Amino acid sequence: MPLIVALISMPQRQLRAPLRIAAALGLFAALGVVAVLGAMPAAAQQPGGQNRAPAFTQVLPFTGTPAAPRPGAGGGFTPQTLLNPGGQPPPPSSGDPHTVLPQPPAGKAAIGVSARFGDADPFIPRGLVWRVFADKPEASGAYPLVAEAVEPAPVFFLSPGGYVIHVSYGLASAAKRVMVGASSRREQMVLSAGGVKLQSDVNDKPIPGQKVTFDIFEGSFLQGRTSSRPFFRGANTGDLIVLPSGNYYVVSTYGDANAVIQADLNVQPGKLTDATIHHRAAEITLKLVKNVGGDALPDTQWSVLTPGGDTIKESVGAFPVFVLAEGDYVAIARNDGKTYTKEFNVEPGKDSDIEVTAQ
Repeated sequence: MPLIVALISMPQRQLRAPLRIAAALGLFAALGVVAVLGAMPAAAQQPGGQNRAPAFTQVLPFTGTPAAPRPGAGGGFTPQTLLNPGGQPPPPSSGDPHTVLPQPPAGKAAIGVSARFGDADPFIPRGLVWRVFADKPEASGAYPLVAEAVEPAPVFFLSPGGYVIHVSYGLASAAKRVMVGASSRREQMVLSAGGVKLQSDVNDKPIPGQKVTFDIFEGSFLQGRTSSRPFFRGANTGDLIVLPSGNYYVVSTYGDANAVIQADLNVQPGKLTDATIHHRAAEITLKLVKNVGGDALPDTQWSVLTPGGDTIKESVGAFPVFVLAEGDYVAIARNDGKTYTKEFNVEPGKDSDIEVTAQ
């Protein structure tokens, strides 16, 4: 069912909704989409917001596959495909994956963990990263990492004591403190996460993915509740970004000048939001010629200004290409100690060459 979205940025003349969104109901695995998983935010890497590796790691036995090494601090979010991109995954099972727990080693208890997007949803079948920490920090303030796994429903064999179980799916995560005694048991967690897939177009024609990027911020641009730091920076066309459910706004940048559109969107648990950002811009190639239709003069310095004199972009070369938002501009060319100007107009989707005559 289509979601209702709001117009955030209205380029200079016509009003056109920059965003259309369709929400596909159901879990990601049921739809056969690919999950994206990266480094957890700093505050989620360890309880208490410690953005560093534990001082020591005590690995205890568990059933499952260990998680891959975590990216180093400052490495940012690196998308990784965790699901099989070559085929449709099987539909998720609604049955409890831990109806029978394995026999633990002597002196330990078997803790079977699993996660859902909601209390009534099926269990998440893949794309999860589990980590178990001791619930008391060391003298350094770091919480010791006890065990980790990337199985959808691993079983950890833990000694009696207190622990913090952390699960992440993309950029969404949840944590739960548990006390382990002599008895084995199951722990089910609710991970409130949804997915966003973004693309852009001009006049209903898709913009090549290498020419557009997306930054995702928490909050609402329309309501004036915005974060100054991106929650996710540099998303590419077609990437599936897994986010905690909530309100976000997207900044879509076409090229590297002023073709920027902002739009609000809502991420709902267990749902995929497919959003298209509508740009009103065009690619403009500038050249300085001695006569109309002549060869472009090399080593030309260029500036593109608004009619009010604000500088939009500068470059040097015979054929600079600028992606400019709809509107009026002034091109200034400097060559061989002389300056030439020309006013021009940009219409959405109409890529064109602008000749400045050296007269």
